[in-house]
This record gives sequence, C-alpha cells and structure tokens, in this order.
Amino acid sequence: QVQLVESGGGLVQPGGSLRLSCAASGSIFSINDMGWYRQAPGKQRELVARITNGGFTNYADSAQGRFIISRDNAKNTVNLQMNSLKPEDTAVYYCKAENVVVGSRRYREVWGQGTLVTVSS
Repeated sequence: QVQLVESGGGLVQPGGSLRLSCAASGSIFSINDMGWYRQAPGKQRELVARITNGGFTNYADSAQGRFIISRDNAKNTVNLQMNSLKPEDTAVYYCKAENVVVGSRRYREVWGQGTLVTVSS
C-alpha cells in the first residue's frame, strides 16, 4: 500500500509565497517521477511541475520562473516552492508519484488527496 499526503496549502495574498510538501508512505523501494498538478474550479487537471529521480525538472509555462520543485529521494518527499503567487494560481494542488515499487508490486501512478491553495486579497 502506498499513500501520498500533501500539506502546506492555504490562503495567501497575491505576490505571496507558499511551500507545498508531499510525503509518500509505505515500504517503498523506488519512485520514478514525482510531480505537482492542479485543478481549478471548472477546469481540467494540469501539470504544474515534474521532477525525475535524477533531479531533472520541467515546468508548465505558468509556473516557470516562479515555482521550484525539489525532492528528497531518501525520504520519498517532493516539495513545491511557489513564489509571486497570482489569483489564477488558485486551485487544488495534487501530488503524483509514478512507477512506485513496493516489494514485488509496481504502481503505475499514485495520487495524493489534494491541498487547496487560494490566492486572494
């Protein structure tokens, strides 16, 4: 069994910062890519940022230059530092882990439950 638990969401004013964290629990042997996605009301879920287990990153255009994704492979955690937040960043943010190996089982993808980020004055 693998679970992802996000934390760090909340209400922030435009221009402010938030740091999201996601921890994977379980007897995990390895995780390939980890990433953050978001879903705003009435919109489809979209990629925000993604990081490989080797540390290679890619960002959505909307996040480039403002957000920084990082991970700790030893702790099976991934973080998203969000700076210069805008009202249009308001969404539920989800953590995702891909190709998670637990014992003899491989989970193609695992999602967290989501954490709400609201950017408003």
